[in-house]
Amino acid sequence: MSLACGFALLLAGCGSTPAPSPAPAPAPVSRPAPAPAPATAAPAPAPGGFVKLTAPGPVRNWNEVRLQAARRMVASNPNGTYMSRPPDILLAIPVLEVELNSDGSVRRIDVLRYPGQAPETTQIAIDAIKRAAPFGDVSKLPKPWKFVETFLFDDDKRFKPRTLDP
Repeated sequence: MSLACGFALLLAGCGSTPAPSPAPAPAPVSRPAPAPAPATAAPAPAPGGFVKLTAPGPVRNWNEVRLQAARRMVASNPNGTYMSRPPDILLAIPVLEVELNSDGSVRRIDVLRYPGQAPETTQIAIDAIKRAAPFGDVSKLPKPWKFVETFLFDDDKRFKPRTLDP
């Protein structure tokens, strides 16, 4: 009888569901708040393949400024950009530092890195920044009002802002 009770207890223990393991602690969130959707209309490109943009949305931090600027560069240059994965070998990678006025307009652009080949891509990047400006009111953000953008050019001389590359 005691053997039968022990066996019944053993079977009862096998039939129960194990206690759920504690959920892993969530990873600390270090991502900035997502930027508001870019305030851009979808008008057809003007002659030359450029689009006139609407006013930029509000920005709360420098990550939002960079995201909004990158999205505006792509939106204002639809024929000169790509959003797919960058090729393994890029044509050129100019790096620019953009200094802003308090209203988000461009005050100055400095080239931090000229590409070794296709030097004309530097001017394409400078023109893209100027076309996409302004980038939102930065007057409440800490100075200096600057950000850096890296341009990833493919063989067709189309660019993708590095900020938008996951």
